[in-house]
Amino acid sequence: MPESSTTGVAWPAPRTDTVYLKPIAMILVAAIALAVWQFLPPALGVPKFIIPTVTDMADEFQRMIVRENLAKHFLSTAWTATLGFVIGGLFGATVGYLLGLSRFWESVLSPYILAMQIAPKVAFAPLFIMWFGYTFWPKLLTTVLVVFFPILVNVSQAIRVADRDLVNLARAYSMTPVQSFWKVLFPLSMPALMAGLRIGATLAVIGVTVGELVGGNTGLGFLITYGEGQSNTAMVFNAIVLLTVIGLVLYWVVGLVEKRVLHYV
Repeated sequence: MPESSTTGVAWPAPRTDTVYLKPIAMILVAAIALAVWQFLPPALGVPKFIIPTVTDMADEFQRMIVRENLAKHFLSTAWTATLGFVIGGLFGATVGYLLGLSRFWESVLSPYILAMQIAPKVAFAPLFIMWFGYTFWPKLLTTVLVVFFPILVNVSQAIRVADRDLVNLARAYSMTPVQSFWKVLFPLSMPALMAGLRIGATLAVIGVTVGELVGGNTGLGFLITYGEGQSNTAMVFNAIVLLTVIGLVLYWVVGLVEKRVLHYV
């Protein structure tokens, strides 16, 4: 058994069979799900325009690549979601830290922040379209707005509940407020920040999709609207799958960063 370098406690090594069984089990579950999707709807007499089979979606996917310029729509959505996630994450973390460090401004602004949280974010998309037209900006602003709030709440809450003993110890060592923030409060807030970023990574896809559904002329959300108008269910399913892929990639990237930042993950 391997021993901890600090305590000398023996930790059980991960079982080799478990390490190999996990990917096999994941592939098996995916294969079963695809087989059920392929064969169950036709067996139950469900029409293709209600639930297309996997092969129908594959055929439509090839057609979308050639005829619908799928790469352009996919890259547009992926770029907007990523940019909105980055901007919303930076803005939400910055405001969250500022509010967490100032009880006065937190109490002053908290009613307005609560009102903005309660207001349905997707309802702002038509308003952004009236302001900026059918351009890139309504999609981006909707994404930023959706990502902003969970990160703000997580970060500000982490600062509020930070270990006061550590904060007082930093003061006892005559640390400046800036030093105290970077050496004590910021590291303590990292788990909450990463949790907020993981939530924001999934919400970014929702935000950009809403913007494209309401007033986009490019992107996967636009293809969903277009496929609906054409009664092309396979196109709608393909767009949803690609949106899910974008969200999973963003979530995976945040997970990689979290493993590098938080040593215990």
